[in-house]
Amino acid sequence: MPDAIERPPRRDDNAADVGSLVQLGEAEPQPVPAPATQPFLEPDWPPPDETV
Repeated sequence: MPDAIERPPRRDDNAADVGSLVQLGEAEPQPVPAPATQPFLEPDWPPPDETV
């Protein structure tokens, strides 16, 4: 897949993307979530009912 084309930030305060709003000083940069430390653990399901 080709890389996205770099676009200049929009020059109005109705910009819809956060990147443009950050460059215009209208919004704070969004935090980057930390990666999962162990993404392949088994799910923690509740124990099955014993009455079935």
